[in-house]
Amino acid sequence: MLMRKVPGFVPASSWGLRLPQKFLFLLFLSGLITLCFGALFLLPNSSRLKRLFLAPRTQQPAMEAVAQVAGHSLAREQESPPNPAPAAPAPGKDDPSSQASPRRKGWPRRTRLLDLPEEVAVAPRPQEGNIQSSFDFSAFRSRLRHPVLGTRVNKSKEPQSLVQTQREKIKEMMQFAWQSYKRYAMGKNELRPLTKDGYEGSMFGGLSGATVIDSLDTLYLMELKEEFQEAKAWVEESFHLNVSGEASLFEVNIRYIGGLLSAFYLTGEEVFRIKAIKLGEKLLPAFDTPTGIPKGVVNFKSNRGSSQSWGWAMAGSSSILAEFGSLHLEFLHLTELSGNEVFAEKVRNIRRVLRDLDKPFGLYPNFLSPVSGNWMQHHVSVGGLGDSFYEYLIKSWLMSAKTDMEAKDMYYEALEAIETHLLNVSPGGLTYIAEWRGGILDHKMGHLACFSGGMIALGAEDAKEEKRAHYRELAAQITKTCHESYARSDTKLGPEAFWFNSGLEAMATQMSESYYILRPEVVESYMYLWRQTHNPIYREWGWDVVMALEKYCRTEAGFSGIQDVYSTAPSHDNKQQTFFLAETLKYLYLLFSEDDVLSLEDWVFNTEAHPLPVNHSHSSARGGG
Repeated sequence: MLMRKVPGFVPASSWGLRLPQKFLFLLFLSGLITLCFGALFLLPNSSRLKRLFLAPRTQQPAMEAVAQVAGHSLAREQESPPNPAPAAPAPGKDDPSSQASPRRKGWPRRTRLLDLPEEVAVAPRPQEGNIQSSFDFSAFRSRLRHPVLGTRVNKSKEPQSLVQTQREKIKEMMQFAWQSYKRYAMGKNELRPLTKDGYEGSMFGGLSGATVIDSLDTLYLMELKEEFQEAKAWVEESFHLNVSGEASLFEVNIRYIGGLLSAFYLTGEEVFRIKAIKLGEKLLPAFDTPTGIPKGVVNFKSNRGSSQSWGWAMAGSSSILAEFGSLHLEFLHLTELSGNEVFAEKVRNIRRVLRDLDKPFGLYPNFLSPVSGNWMQHHVSVGGLGDSFYEYLIKSWLMSAKTDMEAKDMYYEALEAIETHLLNVSPGGLTYIAEWRGGILDHKMGHLACFSGGMIALGAEDAKEEKRAHYRELAAQITKTCHESYARSDTKLGPEAFWFNSGLEAMATQMSESYYILRPEVVESYMYLWRQTHNPIYREWGWDVVMALEKYCRTEAGFSGIQDVYSTAPSHDNKQQTFFLAETLKYLYLLFSEDDVLSLEDWVFNTEAHPLPVNHSHSSARGGG
């Protein structure tokens, strides 16, 4: 203190510090500066440094490059796997995928885009639930031979006013069926028209809206635009897949997946594609068997298959031919729209197993063990339990643009065995396909077997030349027999099954087989025979069905099946089946439409009448749209 007051005394520093203190302070300050700048230059993520010292970039070119690469390189990488991986960590958090640690088996690898700055070199994240695809909808539509809804040119000999009036009547029936469902049961699986409420059932594992999805393509086909938009809105807003019940693999596939696929191919609306793929993934656990033959039921909660089947099938531990044999069309299209080969691999394996099995007399029994791969019962039927397996063989050939030679060969070999061992002619001259039980024939046909006339007509063109005329005639004779089952009833509607014995022909012999539940198979064959021959008798027979449906099945609030086709005052079963809207009314409408409406050159129908496109991928455009 005293030294500061003495004149002429100079302090040790201008900051009031002695030299040792100043040195220590400068040393501390230089260390601090070194630490800060060193950290800035040595950080693993140097994007901050780039933003500080580099001139600003324009964002647009970088994002265009990202979009270009994403569109061509990542379309299939970013599809959701059957069991989707957890979401990627948020930016700034540790990302295990960037480590050198092993990846989980089956998870998609992340693709590095380009050497772009990190803030833009990230693939655009799809919206939640989205599935990337390289499918080109515009190119697909350009390859169709005909406009989806036809050119509306009347080529038949019948007056346009008559055919148009008939078609409009069928359209009105569809509109009435839909509006009744919407009013009393929207979102439920089926309408109960007598009690005016909805019915869910247990067949779909908790999935809802079966009537909505089964109706989509029929509404579109008939140009019921407002009703189609109502159905589409329900799918967008209310069709949820987070269910936990047990579902029939077959029924979910043909109704839900088939309906969603066809709705996408008709409209290009992404919601249908995404829902179809996601639902398809939920069916994959059914295939986890030693043979790859799927079990008939899939548990959406445990993600496991079950060999149990619905009560009517009585399959025990077996899988049913018509069920596991009716997946091929839909699963090939799931692969087409997702890029995920697993769907196609599953059904190709089924084909291999069936191809290599010994067949008794060339016939395919209805029951197969998914564990051992052996036939379980020697019961053969072209009706229930076996029907759509044969249908999918010829349609696989047609859907492949006639390149699937294996399907073609299996179909014609099976058809020859059926003709040799099951085909009969009654004393009254009616041709029918009997059922075979270990070498003993049941001389009956089920309503379900009446699709076979249309199937044989559809495949006649590609048979050996010497067999084509024969198959066309055989198709006509079987279809005539099924018509007789309708014509010989009091309601002019056909029974569930009809017999050829004890002097009785094409009629049910007991009440338990006398019901009609709005089934489509007979009018399905009328439609195919009309398109092949243009014989007006098929439209006459079809119109008889329309009139009978109006008279006996129409109620105040929708259409209902009836319990006895041999009574002119039948009781109703209180159920508007989804397939009435998906199939029966669609086939009737097509019967009274021109051939280029959903042309058979461009489309095949799955066994629920949902149109799926022929693979014209290697063909040039011919005026589609």
